[in-house]
Amino acid sequence: MIGRNAGRAGNRSAKASPLCAGLLATSALVTVPQAVLAQTVAPVTAPAAPALPAAVPAPAGDVIRTVTVQGSQRLEPDTILSYIRLRPGHTYTQATGDQALKDLYATELFADVSIRNNSGDVIVQVKENPVINRIILEGNKRLKEDKILPEIKLAARQIFTRSKVRADVARIIELYKRQGRFAASVEPKMVMLDQNRVDIVFEISEGPKSKVRQINIIGNEKFGDGKLRGEMVTKQARFFRLFSSGTSYDPDRLAFDQQKLRQFYLTEGYADFRVVSAVAELTPDKRDFIITYVVEEGDRYKFGDVKVDSQLRDFDSDAMSKRLPIKTGDWYNAKMVEDQVDALTETAGAFGYAFADVRPDFSRNKDDLTMSVTFRIAEAPRVYVERVDVNGNTLTQDKVVRREFRIAEGDAFNTFQVKRSTNRIKSLGYFQEKFEVEQKPGSAPDRIVLEANVEERPTGELQLSAGFSSLESFIFQGSIRQNNFRGRGQTIGLSVDYSRFTRSVQVSFTEPYLFDKNISLGVDVYRRDLNSFNQFNSNRNTTYKQATTGFSARVGVPLSEYMSLIGRYTFNLDDVTLDRNTFYIDGQCSILLAGRYLCDAIGKRTSSILGASVVYDTLDNRLRPSRGTQVVVGADFAGLGGSVKYARITANAAKFFPVGGGFIFSVRGEGGAIRALSSRSNDPTVDDVRLTDRFFLGEPQIRGFDIRGVGPRVLRKYIVNGVETTDRNQWVDDALGGKYYYLTRAELEIPLGSGARELGLRPSIYVDAGAAWGITNPLPANLVNPQKIYTDVVTGRPTSSPTAANGASNGNPTQTFNEVYVGDSPSPRVSVGIGVNWNSPFGPFRLDFAKVLKKVDGDDPKTFTFNVGTQF
Repeated sequence: MIGRNAGRAGNRSAKASPLCAGLLATSALVTVPQAVLAQTVAPVTAPAAPALPAAVPAPAGDVIRTVTVQGSQRLEPDTILSYIRLRPGHTYTQATGDQALKDLYATELFADVSIRNNSGDVIVQVKENPVINRIILEGNKRLKEDKILPEIKLAARQIFTRSKVRADVARIIELYKRQGRFAASVEPKMVMLDQNRVDIVFEISEGPKSKVRQINIIGNEKFGDGKLRGEMVTKQARFFRLFSSGTSYDPDRLAFDQQKLRQFYLTEGYADFRVVSAVAELTPDKRDFIITYVVEEGDRYKFGDVKVDSQLRDFDSDAMSKRLPIKTGDWYNAKMVEDQVDALTETAGAFGYAFADVRPDFSRNKDDLTMSVTFRIAEAPRVYVERVDVNGNTLTQDKVVRREFRIAEGDAFNTFQVKRSTNRIKSLGYFQEKFEVEQKPGSAPDRIVLEANVEERPTGELQLSAGFSSLESFIFQGSIRQNNFRGRGQTIGLSVDYSRFTRSVQVSFTEPYLFDKNISLGVDVYRRDLNSFNQFNSNRNTTYKQATTGFSARVGVPLSEYMSLIGRYTFNLDDVTLDRNTFYIDGQCSILLAGRYLCDAIGKRTSSILGASVVYDTLDNRLRPSRGTQVVVGADFAGLGGSVKYARITANAAKFFPVGGGFIFSVRGEGGAIRALSSRSNDPTVDDVRLTDRFFLGEPQIRGFDIRGVGPRVLRKYIVNGVETTDRNQWVDDALGGKYYYLTRAELEIPLGSGARELGLRPSIYVDAGAAWGITNPLPANLVNPQKIYTDVVTGRPTSSPTAANGASNGNPTQTFNEVYVGDSPSPRVSVGIGVNWNSPFGPFRLDFAKVLKKVDGDDPKTFTFNVGTQF
């Protein structure tokens, strides 16, 4: 630096090499390479300013008469002078000149500074750093500006310095490294503007996401590389892991994988296992990483003596030791030890010892390779609940959360009740999925505070589902529901179903705690228009129309913690009609055209139905359960007034099991039966249970079959040129439902990698089985096939007679068909398939592919279904 060199008498000066002289010397776009910035020298893309004459130190004893500042633009000369210690009357020396240069450069306000001493008249020549006008990012696609700009230090209206540019380049690169893009590079540029202002441009080359090309493991003898790689979160980049984020390199994940390896070996009995080293090497092209682990397995241990040493008065150490699931001689498993610590802690909590300290003491015997474990339970006071706090709820009222607690202030602490409270609050669906009731120490050692720190989430649901049926063509269903109306826990909803043959609208309201008592009340008001249909020659033909207007009210009361009773009353007004132009002759429903099963269904009727259900529910989460049981048994009686009389009973049950590794297995079963309480006709082909009151089975209850695709039906198979058609699309297919039905399902939800979980993908495989049956055969016993329909030459109406009333011939038949009754069998229909739930950007999406393994003659299979929805 000039000013530190020996000088001559006369024009004495001091000058430093300019840090940004080249950048400030031009108004064109100037590149500042990162390597140049790192070396703090002038960039090669711009010419350096000509150096001033070398500083000449003043001879000893030179007294400063004046100090003058030149070149300042924004800063006042007095401000600049305040940064240095040169004052009139002081002695100017080489050391004081150098110190003044250091002080001025330390302010980072100047691009160039020089000091000249003319026999006591000191001139400070400065060139101010430019002011930043704006920061511009170019080339950033993976990281948006709102992620980068808050991390960098440079900002508009600040003073430009190279050190800040270098620091910000390093910060941007670090951000990309956190995203797994280690090949990212940043090229800083500046554009000179008037009034000594500049625009700073960071040109970013993001590069590809760095993947893990290979994972090498050295030192493993007992387990293969593939097995150990399977235990790791990080995965090798392969084409079949296209959607997995585990193939990206992450230093934090590297450390986590070392813990995963250690956990695996500890569960297999290798207590001395350790990871000697873990090295991640970046390939020369900076695209991928190669990770190498060096491990030392050590010997395999078995459990020695395993016992409990309890200081709690309610615990018998010997008795508890006998009940331990860990036995002497079993292979050592650290996970079993950890689980037993949790189990003992939970058991102590059930007896009121919230802060019980359970610690396993290990005694290793390297001679016989055994590991003895003693679970020591330290003495602790019995704890009572001092206070229950609810935090984080902005919309939901406190009482909605508090009424789900199974433990109250002043009660003895109980871990099972706390866990039950947690599950009930999660089942509300108003808060985060990973909610837990936290336990905090109270004001005394025997007091505890329970905190429900909730994070509210959207409770409004807009559900949209669409499908395509070979019978109904396009199907649309939509519903809007608010599950936490006004933050009171009430549910209000509106649903609409629409297709070519089905239309319905329903308004519902549910109050789970009527008058703040543990009594639920619900009301539904609805209108349903059903146009039942058959299909002939790819044309859908409406058979009967059913219009139902009604309401339902229900009241629920708890019988125990897990059981409740629900009573309900339903009133329906039904009107079933047939197209007179199609199915009537001389003002009467024609059995020949419509069939007996349709003719006896027409008319208006009222149904007054009283029912009740008993519900047993231990599910850990009603929205997305992973464990627990649910059983519902219901009975309905129609006949409390009205024109319809029957008794109906239904039951369904479901059980969920976590089977390890994130897999969730569930089994479901349901069934029902209905019996008429009055006879409708003496005709043996007329069933006493009306068509509209029967059970229908098909999609979506049993996947692999179309809507109403399972159960009794009448098929009318037309005869063309003396040959019966085999194309189902040319048959008339009328589903009749059944008086009995059952349905079973087994399903396994399959966990995927973290990348798929981030996408919200949850696939499952399933087996469905079921049947509907048990109605009266609607076809006469003496029915003779084929049947023929003529056109009466006198009336022009369809008739079964080959001659008209005047004796004239009606000519050739217009229709010839065989009519058969099929599908009335309790034999199970079985299908297998795979489904995928996807939390897509446009809402929850469900896709199912199913293959029918077993069916009965007349059943209507269907391979593919989907539906979509969203939340607000």
